[in-house]
Amino acid sequence: MNSIISGDSVVHFGNTGYDTFNDLIINANYSKYFVIVDSNTHENCLGIFLSKTKIPSESLELIEIPVGESYKTIDTCTQVWQALSDLGADRQSLVINLGGGVVTDLGGFVACTFKRGIDYVNVPTSLLAMVDASVGGKTGVDLGVLKNQVGVISNGKMVLIDVTYLNTLSQDQMKSGLAEMLKHGLIADSNYWKKLNSLSELNWEDLGSLIHRSIEIKNEVVTKDPTEKGLRKSLNFGHTLGHAIESYHLKTEEKNDLLHGEAIAIGMVLESYLSFKLNALDHKDLLEIKDTFNSIYQAIQFDPDDIRHIIDLMKHDKKNSHGKVKFALLNHLGQPQLDCVVDNSLILEAFEFYAN
Repeated sequence: MNSIISGDSVVHFGNTGYDTFNDLIINANYSKYFVIVDSNTHENCLGIFLSKTKIPSESLELIEIPVGESYKTIDTCTQVWQALSDLGADRQSLVINLGGGVVTDLGGFVACTFKRGIDYVNVPTSLLAMVDASVGGKTGVDLGVLKNQVGVISNGKMVLIDVTYLNTLSQDQMKSGLAEMLKHGLIADSNYWKKLNSLSELNWEDLGSLIHRSIEIKNEVVTKDPTEKGLRKSLNFGHTLGHAIESYHLKTEEKNDLLHGEAIAIGMVLESYLSFKLNALDHKDLLEIKDTFNSIYQAIQFDPDDIRHIIDLMKHDKKNSHGKVKFALLNHLGQPQLDCVVDNSLILEAFEFYAN
């Protein structure tokens, strides 16, 4: 598959990606290489990565962080910054983020801020990270349970996509990534949405081309609007409510944590209802969206107290301005509508629609 130029970075695929990475090692003369992993990617992915790359063993250091969104924090960053310092990292070192979205988001932020910025490469190992987290230069961490409140936008040297790593994922993790792919179709390419709706007719070989198309869509958006002044906000469809739902489940002990894609899937159903009520989204398309997500993701129950807390959490969304919650909604399949202000009564209606 053809590489995709993304700002001052490039997304490479398969063997071409490894060849390009190895050329980087040969030509860049880095002083040391720091691979950031979590315990899962340490066990399941590191061996694959090292077997295909030419990092000199005497210059290689490994930094492992705990698994999970709850560790995507400044405290974890502090530990990684300290490890880099203790292990002799300098401004000519390279950080390699081998993992899912937590690793690529946090590792990118660590690299962008250590000694005011050192080079990094993302090697996403989850479907979610391949199609979303690792592309577009967004790095950062959560603030408590509030998602992605601290970070910078800065591209790495390259992104290396190898679908081999997907063999290590659970079905739930694959579904989490699929949610972002479905979102790409809803906001930018109705034909792609329809194709993803026929997943039962697709095979493993099709997945690579679908991932490539998702990255193309995200890249087209972030290239036009790298700092999220306008069009890039469309990538937040489903995320205003979805992030609030994800945060609420993280902070509430009696609730099970939701994977990012599971929460965003709920958010997209809710925000599709808002799109139907406020914009021109067709009722037939609304029902198709709901049926699609209901066929893939388990339904979650929300009582009135849950919904009240979720609405309260939305005030922390990054798109908000001047005290107003701003939604990215849909006009039609493949056509977003930005900066929509929604009355809470409609949000309550949306939860009723989701429940029924």
